[in-house]
Amino acid sequence: MAEWVYPLGSASDGAWQVSLGPTAAGNSSAPAVPGWAHTGIKVAVLAPGASVSLNAAGEERIVVPLEGSFEVTVDGVAHHLRGRASVFAGPSDVLYTGIGRTAVISSAEGGRVAVALAPAKEEYPTRLVRAEETPVELRGAGNCSRQVHNFGTPAALEADRFIVCEVITPGGNWSSYPPHKHDEEKDGETFLEEIYYFETRLAPDSPIAGGHADAGQDPVGYARVYASDERPIDVNAEVRTGDVVLVPYGWHGPAMAAPGYDLYYLNVMAGPGRVREWLISDDPHHGWVRSTWDAQQVDPRLPFSA
Repeated sequence: MAEWVYPLGSASDGAWQVSLGPTAAGNSSAPAVPGWAHTGIKVAVLAPGASVSLNAAGEERIVVPLEGSFEVTVDGVAHHLRGRASVFAGPSDVLYTGIGRTAVISSAEGGRVAVALAPAKEEYPTRLVRAEETPVELRGAGNCSRQVHNFGTPAALEADRFIVCEVITPGGNWSSYPPHKHDEEKDGETFLEEIYYFETRLAPDSPIAGGHADAGQDPVGYARVYASDERPIDVNAEVRTGDVVLVPYGWHGPAMAAPGYDLYYLNVMAGPGRVREWLISDDPHHGWVRSTWDAQQVDPRLPFSA
């Protein structure tokens, strides 16, 4: 299922080390993904003083600092995103640009930045969402505990099509669990494509974390996607910083943080349905796991913050 898994370097496009999704208004996406229509993601690493540009297009976008702070100029108006030291340092300021607007992203000190996008038609105003405004959710319990930053969900952001959030999973825990799907438009479920952009690190509570983070470790996680109907899909991917897994349909989960390594992913979801809402169905073999969380505590390592 190589068409759904993109290791770092396999989906680059000029200044973008990751560029996946629909092509719009001259903003090329490399490589083209057959059948992929509703979501996209771009990631760039900027040297100090460097910038990247996005043409005006029929797509809404949200700029997410991954490491460092950024200036984003949208149709001539500058917005400062205070950023963060890493994706494991709590929420960041993010910027929703709306549709049909040019954007220039720059960084005085350099850093890494993501842009989530979705083809859209309805116009909503540019909005800067500050880190302190971001709803932080501790979801699950026990070894299913994870931290969710809901800055681009319907309850937090006015937008046309997409739903965007980020999830941090402590080492040894499972997230996106129990496995679930959102690949049909029906009562209780919406059809949404989904992107997982991953980052990993040596967990700070690891016994070798004190000054030995460059001694040959290989921070790694795993992502699972499998068929929910007759459409074939079977992904069991090893993931590291910069890797992307696409979920066109099917059951997905768990996303597994290997013991000793924390796991982050940026989720981008959108679809053609009438409502912008994340409605899911659990895999009936595993949905019972949710009922066990009431008797467990949230992992005491959470929340992660600066």
